[in-house]
Amino acid sequence: MKATPTRIPDVMVVEPKVFGDARGFFYESFNQAAFNAATGTAFTFVQDNHSRSSQGVLRGLHYQLPPHAQGKLVRVVRGAVWDVAVDIRQGSPTFGQWVGEELTEYSHKQFWIPPGFAHGFVVLSESADFLYKTTNYYAPQSDRGIAWNDQDLDIAWPNLGMDFVLSDKDRQQPALRQAEVFTL
Repeated sequence: MKATPTRIPDVMVVEPKVFGDARGFFYESFNQAAFNAATGTAFTFVQDNHSRSSQGVLRGLHYQLPPHAQGKLVRVVRGAVWDVAVDIRQGSPTFGQWVGEELTEYSHKQFWIPPGFAHGFVVLSESADFLYKTTNYYAPQSDRGIAWNDQDLDIAWPNLGMDFVLSDKDRQQPALRQAEVFTL
């Protein structure tokens, strides 16, 4: 397993070793010891989630506040998404900055998003199956979000030639400047 820091060093692209031949492929999608060694972290994952969405569905930007903050290790097993992490750690030198990565079933890349980041994605393919491991359980009382189209963030969402499909909850999220965030 290889972990490559993004321009926000705490967010990393994680790539497993993939063994492929004419029959197909095999890879170890997760190994706690290998993940800790590659990322230099000591997080433990407690919950796995799976979502399926159609093209143009945008989910996010979501996070949980302490004491229920979640780190997420995300990947796509069918289709393709544009995945985004936003630093919401007030006092961080990268506060309010974002990084994005295209995740596909063919690249096998994973995206490590530590606690203190808002997360969202939009489906690029006809549909996508999106898997994510979390370091804490879902806690509705700590669930928060930021507007996906916050002008201050200026996230470069891909142009799919269609309007994004959002939940009512995601349409009503506040801008970062009005949101509850992490304090370092």
